[in-house]
Amino acid sequence: MIKKSPIEIFSDWVDLGKDDGMEKNHSESVNAMLNKILKNLDDFTFIDAGCGNGWVVRMVSQMDSCFSAVGVDGSLKMIEKAKMLDKISKYECAEISIWKPKQKKDVVHSMEVFYYFKDPLVVLKNIYDNWLNENGKFIMGIDFYYENTTSHNWPEKTNVDTMTLLTIKEWESIVNKAGFKNIESWREGEKNQWRGTLIISATKN
Repeated sequence: MIKKSPIEIFSDWVDLGKDDGMEKNHSESVNAMLNKILKNLDDFTFIDAGCGNGWVVRMVSQMDSCFSAVGVDGSLKMIEKAKMLDKISKYECAEISIWKPKQKKDVVHSMEVFYYFKDPLVVLKNIYDNWLNENGKFIMGIDFYYENTTSHNWPEKTNVDTMTLLTIKEWESIVNKAGFKNIESWREGEKNQWRGTLIISATKN
């Protein structure tokens, strides 16, 4: 069977209605991430990198302290669905390793995205250099990483051509190499053989 790119896979998900499962499967981890990164922020601007159908953007944009929220994703079908569901926030279909927002933002969030790139450092460096204001906050969550052994068969199960498997230390190192400081990592939702979502937060300063 010919393997597909991550963008092709996720576009298929829209056709199959599988994208709705993202919110159900990831809401616990994303809520923990948002509680961490948005704490004590009075007013903020926000980007969701790899926003899918926009469920995180819709949730954040309803917060009183959110001044504006933007979602960016490589799948046109995901972006079209996001725009259909949300007429208020902005959505861009773009390659997130090279895309630059018109104005830098205070917070960048991403869930289940960076391992779909052969070189995640390129993406993280673009976010650090071009997306975030000084003292901006960054947070990422991933379920596919070396210590979470039950995820190791996902490339075969999903038939995707790019999934970069790294250890927690390797992910921390990449975030550091991109320029970020105050790096913290922890796992959310650990249960039985499931090691939980690896979450890494950091700041640009």
